[in-house]
Formats: sequence, structure tokens, C-alpha cells
Amino acid sequence: MNCEHSPLEVFRYCPKCGSPGFTPDTEKSLKCESCGFRYFINMSASVAAIIRNKKNEVLFTLRKHNPAAGMLDLPGGFVDLGETAEEALVREIKEELNLNINKLDYVGTFTNKYIYGEFEYQTLDLVFNCIVDSFSELQVADDVSGYVFRDPASVDTSEIGLDSIKKIVDYIH
Repeated sequence: MNCEHSPLEVFRYCPKCGSPGFTPDTEKSLKCESCGFRYFINMSASVAAIIRNKKNEVLFTLRKHNPAAGMLDLPGGFVDLGETAEEALVREIKEELNLNINKLDYVGTFTNKYIYGEFEYQTLDLVFNCIVDSFSELQVADDVSGYVFRDPASVDTSEIGLDSIKKIVDYIH
């Protein structure tokens, strides 16, 4: 079954008191009828890196897992609790590609609907231009199955798995 459900459709029990009377209160919140607890649905923060080689080609990764397994992506991932976007990006690039970022510059934000486990996470992707020390130690790991350097102008959006990454690639070329 391939359903995409928002938290407003899925959450039914109050996380504070366990009551089944946990219902949508507004278009972005749920409220418990028993204890009055209100839960707001917010964006999840994620990061993406634009890393270029000397030919000005962008480093794309291949997604190892769903959503969009086997499709092009930009390296990055979710921001963990207590991390800044910059810390998350440095960590993700090291985990996925074994690369060290020595400079990063903020580009902008892009929204996405990330479907995982039949559940919809709305993300705010913070994008950075990054310079790495060297590509000599480049190796894929974590949730990346491969990589390719490409001119973003030559990438067809049908090769890209996530909507926000399509928007980013359109923006940078």
C-alpha cells in the first residue's frame, strides 16, 4: 500500500495523556479533547550541499534507499536535534562521502514533501555552496549508493528523486 499521510491524518492518541480524543484543531495543529494538550505540525529541517569540481560540475549522489532509491540527489540529510544547519551539513558530507568541508556559503531554502514509511514529512531544505579539502578520499557510505559529477544544466529533472532537489538544480543552472 503506497499511501501518503500527513500527521493530521495519522496521529490519533494524545502523546501526553494517551487519550484517543486527539483531533485536528487547525490546519497545522492537533488538540486533545481530554487534557487540552496541543501539538503543532512544523517543518523538519534538512540540508543539501552544492559541491563543484574544477570543471564546475556538481557532485550528485545516488540514493540508496527509498524514497527515490537509485535516483540523483544532492548530498545532505536531516538536521539532528541540537545541531545547527552548518554542523549537520559537515556531519552528513563526512558520513555519506568521507569529505571534509572547509568552506560553506548559504544559498537559500526550498520546501519538500518527503515520504517515508507511508508518512509525509514536510521539510525545509537549507542549501549551501560548499568547498571541500579534496576529492581524493571520496567514498560512498551511509544512505548513498554512488556518485557522479554532472553539469546541472545537463540533468533532466526526471533523473532526480525529490521535488526540492529538482527546484535546487533548476535554480543553480
